[in-house]
Amino acid sequence: MISRFALTALVCGALVSLGTMSLVRAEGTYEIPAGAHFNQDKLAKVSEFFKNEVATGKIAGATVLINQHGKPVYHEAFGVQDVVSKAPITDKTIFRLSSLTKVITSVVAMQLIQDGKIKLDDPVSKYIPSFANVKVGEEKKAADGAKTLELVPLARPMTVKDLMTQTSGITYGFYGDSLVRQAYRAANIYAGDFDLAEFAERIAKLPLHNQPGALWQYGHSTDILARIMEIVSGKSLFELEKEKLLGPLGMTDTGFFVTEPERLKRLAQPLPNDSNFRVGREYRTEVRQKWESASGGMVSTMADFSRFAQMLVNGGSLDGKTILKPETFKLMTTDQIGPDSGVDRDYFYFPGDGFGFGLGFAVRTDPGNAKPPPPGDLGELKWDGASGCYLVIDRKQDMFFVLLEQTPTERQRVQRTLKQLVYEAMEN
Repeated sequence: MISRFALTALVCGALVSLGTMSLVRAEGTYEIPAGAHFNQDKLAKVSEFFKNEVATGKIAGATVLINQHGKPVYHEAFGVQDVVSKAPITDKTIFRLSSLTKVITSVVAMQLIQDGKIKLDDPVSKYIPSFANVKVGEEKKAADGAKTLELVPLARPMTVKDLMTQTSGITYGFYGDSLVRQAYRAANIYAGDFDLAEFAERIAKLPLHNQPGALWQYGHSTDILARIMEIVSGKSLFELEKEKLLGPLGMTDTGFFVTEPERLKRLAQPLPNDSNFRVGREYRTEVRQKWESASGGMVSTMADFSRFAQMLVNGGSLDGKTILKPETFKLMTTDQIGPDSGVDRDYFYFPGDGFGFGLGFAVRTDPGNAKPPPPGDLGELKWDGASGCYLVIDRKQDMFFVLLEQTPTERQRVQRTLKQLVYEAMEN
């Protein structure tokens, strides 16, 4: 049986736990004074690290971009996009984003909120009536130690905010071993060819892992959010995203499927022995299907995703186009699950040491428990995905960095090391 630690390391969208696992010294890399610049000699250590990763056969390849003050200060590609074709990685190489899909979905959801189409306190059942009848699965233990699942009513309705903060009680079935997660696995929710509407109905038939608003619980909340987005817009998720975000930002290679011959040639592949993304289903972006997975199904390129990242560094706008108004951006990037929120955190709290959670991003709120603290700045935004892709937004330093790679097995170690090297290269 896989250990709990191993399951944590594999889960889609699980964030890097920086803490005491840091591979290199963290002292001096937390809360660097604003106005820092990058030492190019120190940034060379990033290149050394990735060249060694490729040379030792740990990853097929990767591309890293660090932007500060709207300009690249480091931009390198390593290895190949596919060890079979040996094609080099470029800014047009297509990568599976896995759970980085969630941040794109969440930004578009915030656009609908600022347009008045959705409210954070709206009950989910207002849009998907079957969620009015959902129950919470509470584990009970008999005198003989046997566990049973008791279904209890909702203490309050599940809301849109619960979906956006991952506190709805909706979970995944591929990590952990609670009885609710076992029920998810047994339900075979990924069977057949289904769309978001059908998927929402499948989820509504399953028990919640906890009462809404009680626990940060990673799962399919973003897919249910996306179904609401479809309902209020009258468009498919991808049509809506093209209209509201991808089109205005010029993200022409960002979407859900890669089936065209020319684009297939640009699709990055993991090493053959690292091709299982371990997210409870076969990960096949090359096969067009009805389900546009808002929680883990998108692909993008560095050319595209860097524009999304710069828009976030800018506070919601890019090239004169406002995606999020300042007040919307502030709301989205403010911690929603702090000490006074009533939201608990458990072993599977993936934002990690020193982080809260906003409406779609992990948000740095404090130094954390590790001594010295993990690198970064207060207010930092981050997320990643099971494929290895990683986004960090540091508005204090007017900086972002993006890592695109396809390596579910090596991703946490690589991401952790990259972040350390980035912040160690900063000087005032």
